[in-house]
Amino acid sequence: MITVKKPSEINKMRVAGKLTGDALKFIEEKIKPGVTTAEVNAAIQEFIVAHDAKPSFLHYRGYPASACVSVNDVVVHGIPSGYVLQEGDIVSIDVGVVKDGWQGDAARTFAVGKISDGAQKLIDVTRECFFEGIKHARDGKRLGDLSSAIQRHAESHGYGVVREMVGHGIGRDMHEEPNVPNFGKEGTGVLLKSGYTIAVEPMINAGTFKIKFDPDGWTTRTADGSLSAHYENTILVRDGEPEILTL
Repeated sequence: MITVKKPSEINKMRVAGKLTGDALKFIEEKIKPGVTTAEVNAAIQEFIVAHDAKPSFLHYRGYPASACVSVNDVVVHGIPSGYVLQEGDIVSIDVGVVKDGWQGDAARTFAVGKISDGAQKLIDVTRECFFEGIKHARDGKRLGDLSSAIQRHAESHGYGVVREMVGHGIGRDMHEEPNVPNFGKEGTGVLLKSGYTIAVEPMINAGTFKIKFDPDGWTTRTADGSLSAHYENTILVRDGEPEILTL
């Protein structure tokens, strides 16, 4: 069941969402060559805990870290490690925060030092996909309107749209109904209503849309080794422009 959030609940989600966005702004300054992905994770965890909140990813379904740190061809769920970020890498950081029982979830892809024009374009287009999609996150629109807008924008640049991983509803739980695909057909899917809160998260590959999984069961890579970018925010559906809770 999809829940319509009450004004008091939305206010709590605004607090959790702002902290999630702040964690990503905080970590952006620390993304540079020579830093390990484990150090990135530790800094995010410390930031969240220092603000009297909890990292919602830590131990979620057995996940071993507070952030997903996904480098280059890793689409999502990269487990932090001793890998040292290199000049020219791109790194997607996905963060979840639970504060006073309510969730925020957001992701960004960052450049490590100077990156190629192609990598920068992928990051930029992935972000654009999010904003193209949420033009349709309005009361009375169909979820397929949002999903198809993301797909059209990505594919117009020759990129692949990941199928197996999708966005989701969010509230007291990190993953609630409905699923929010980044591909679909206009005029289909769930009818959106004011008060729905959803995490919209385009995961866009420079090459094929197909993915593969590492033996750890978490790390998800592009099947052809191409770069992947990720851009996510938690949003509130309204009658009119949606509210982005994690910016």
